[in-house]
Amino acid sequence: MTAMAQAPGRILVVDDTEANRDLLVRRLQRQGHATDTATDGQQALDMLRASAFDMVLLDIMMPVMNGYEVLERIRADDGLRHVPVVLISALGDGESIVKGIELGADDYLPKPFNPHILRARVDASLAKKRLHDREQMHARSLERELEIARKIQAGFLPEALPEAPGWELATWFQPARQVSGDFYDAFPVLGGTRTVLVVADVCDKGVGAALFMALFRSLFRVLAERLFTSGGDNAAQVRELVSGVNDYIARTHGRANMFATVFAAVLDPATGDLVYVNGGHEAPMLAGLQGVRERLAPTGPAVGMMEGLPFLSGHVVMGPGEVLVAFTDGVTDALCADGTRFSEERLLGLLARPVQSADGAVDGIRAELRVSTHDEAFDDVTLLVVRRGAS
Repeated sequence: MTAMAQAPGRILVVDDTEANRDLLVRRLQRQGHATDTATDGQQALDMLRASAFDMVLLDIMMPVMNGYEVLERIRADDGLRHVPVVLISALGDGESIVKGIELGADDYLPKPFNPHILRARVDASLAKKRLHDREQMHARSLERELEIARKIQAGFLPEALPEAPGWELATWFQPARQVSGDFYDAFPVLGGTRTVLVVADVCDKGVGAALFMALFRSLFRVLAERLFTSGGDNAAQVRELVSGVNDYIARTHGRANMFATVFAAVLDPATGDLVYVNGGHEAPMLAGLQGVRERLAPTGPAVGMMEGLPFLSGHVVMGPGEVLVAFTDGVTDALCADGTRFSEERLLGLLARPVQSADGAVDGIRAELRVSTHDEAFDDVTLLVVRRGAS
């Protein structure tokens, strides 16, 4: 016997015959178990819902509610379905035993009661119950750890978005699980005269991707503060920024085979100049009064795959009333209720009409995506919208 099987349990004995109840209770208590009794099925259900039991010994033929009905209700109740139920059945009553097993009974105890069989049935059922309890405890522990990880990861996202006269920024971030491999960032450099924008999607999902998300985000922050200097060439600086992150990840964590698609840009709010590197990422959309006028296509490979990869930069000027929409593939690849993908075409269609505000753009895309997918996220979703005022 294992220690888990030998540990005493709390057992509910359900039988309308007093002699049977007394006999089972005496034998169970000799084995060290705590017991309670019920004389019919309804009383048994009331007791199970009011207090915790490790198993049930359940007679089949009872008044008010028979054992089959009790068993069905136990298995239909989320709070009780994992409590082991051993049916009490007359020896040789095979048909009743089969029906009980089909309804979800864990085992059966034949009458007249054999003390050795009783011990074996009880020990096996208690071992099963305690294994389930340990699994549930482990699952709850993991849930708590993941919730802590989610809160820590949320702390890596900017508490507030940078502000500049005549400009609006808005975001939407929705992990498919407790933690995400996506991230966005927006922060000022050069005394607030420039704004760095980053949207990225680390390969894979779950905790591993979330750990690398934190690493990528921290590298971009630290390197940007060092690389962007007054009077420097922003295009060269943003290329050096992405190259620096790429080389560090590949050199230090190459064996993990983790990489990210990245859109990194630096915006000059005074002029609307936006210089960027697109490292294998979904091409952001630049839209104006006539819809999307330009896609900011990749200018290099995904970041972190190999040291020394080349990255080129691109340049656009955002005019008055124009909006930049950067996103991860969780937006365009979202699975709709009709089995189709949300697609870039649908996103382009939403930007065909003039965007009145950054918040309005995010709200419109989010609402359309939630309606189309019935609010079920199959991948991390990240959206960053930057809008220049109309005047």
